[in-house]
Amino acid sequence: KMKVSPIISQIGSFFTLRTLFYGTIYKFSLIGSGAAAQVITSQGTHGSYLTMQLGSALGAVFGIFVARGVSGAQLNVVWSMSLWLLGRQPWRKVPLYALSHLLGAFLGAATVYLQYYDAIQVFSGGHLSVAGPNATAGIFCSYPADHLSVWGGIVDQVVATALLLICCLAVEDRRQGLLPDGLAPVLVGALILTIGLSMGSNCGFPLNPARDLGPRLFTFIAGWGEEVFKAGGGWWWVPIVAPFVGGLLGTLIYELLIEVHHPHTPQSPGQESEAVELEEVVVDSGNNRKTEVYLEELMNFK
Repeated sequence: KMKVSPIISQIGSFFTLRTLFYGTIYKFSLIGSGAAAQVITSQGTHGSYLTMQLGSALGAVFGIFVARGVSGAQLNVVWSMSLWLLGRQPWRKVPLYALSHLLGAFLGAATVYLQYYDAIQVFSGGHLSVAGPNATAGIFCSYPADHLSVWGGIVDQVVATALLLICCLAVEDRRQGLLPDGLAPVLVGALILTIGLSMGSNCGFPLNPARDLGPRLFTFIAGWGEEVFKAGGGWWWVPIVAPFVGGLLGTLIYELLIEVHHPHTPQSPGQESEAVELEEVVVDSGNNRKTEVYLEELMNFK
């Protein structure tokens, strides 16, 4: 029986995980920004604030369905950081996920711009602006409302992201009760919709650093210019830094107020083994092993 070399296994794992991750955050960005582009360029005749939030929520749902079997569907690097803090995945995966998120969000924004190029040009009169009645930069990334200060934006993002992490940890916590297969992605989508409907007016609830920075970099080079970094009193760093603070806070709150208070129930060896296997599937998805098995089968077939 031919053994697959570690190098080939790592290459297979890299492309399996990174390409799928890249594709799912691409889809997330594509659907969310596409929903916003439709509403803004049609001046509200083809959608509303609600449809934009639905687009973001459903983009997350389908992104999770696509990626959950391979990567655990970590569509937000803040969630990846939380899993690392909880000891559920190695730290080296976090920067790789962050980079793949950034690239996927960048190309998602580029695709929306290509798809809605004519509509954006007509709506903006050929002038790509960040602020004003014909501003279009908000299609791709977040900007603060006129009433929002930088400090207010930090508070907004810390609170919203903390809520996101608390609820996601609750959904993934098997000791809260096992969910029917396929329900978790729907609940996460419902959570994103809920946050958007209750906390979206300040700055559009970015929540995801890469989802905001990737499209912002695209708009910077696509014609909106340096104003994308100057607008809102230098707002651009808030949706990058504040979600990490909120994610850390949400993780600590759930661990200290919920997780540590779960009653400890002894498990039989069989139950313990099953729990470990399930944890590997949910959190790490056994990427390296899955790739190695696949390649071994492929080599044997040949």
